[in-house]
This record gives sequence, C-alpha cells and structure tokens, in this order.
Amino acid sequence: MGIFGELIMVVAQVFNLIATLYIYIVVARAIISWVNPDPYNPIVRFLHSATDPLLDRIRRALPISFGAIDFSPIILLFGVFLLQRIVMIILTRVAYSL
Repeated sequence: MGIFGELIMVVAQVFNLIATLYIYIVVARAIISWVNPDPYNPIVRFLHSATDPLLDRIRRALPISFGAIDFSPIILLFGVFLLQRIVMIILTRVAYSL
C-alpha cells in the first residue's frame, strides 16, 4: 500500500469516527426524548439541531409511529450503520488496491 492508499485509509478512519460520533448523538437524542428536557439547554439544542434534519425527513417519508413511540431514530441508526459499513468496505478495498 502506497502513500495514496495510506491517505485513503486515513480518510476512511476519519469517516468512521464521524459516523460513530453521529450514532452516539442520535442515541443521546433518543434517550433525551424520553424525559422532558429544558428546550433552552445548549446540549439539548445541539442534539436537536444535529439530528432534526434527518429525523424530519424520515418522519415525512415513513410516518411510522405507534402512539408515543417514534421509530425514526431506529431507522436513522440503521441507515448510518449501513452507510458506515459500506463506505468502510469500499474505502478499505480501494486503499489496499493502491
């Protein structure tokens, strides 16, 4: 593996880290939604601003909810896990082929 392969591996690791952090953010948002948090808390505002764009799209596309249970975070987590795995496989194969 040459210098370009190493560079692609670094990009893959950075992407993996960002995807993992986003997974933690979505899980934290789901846990926070079980309680009644202060909407003006900076952490709550960050969690909402980081996850609302994708969660709102999922809610519009697939209006799946049973009573008070919202399944959009589960669908988002599945999508992020899937994207993370596919991108890591592709980038790793490309890196080792260089």
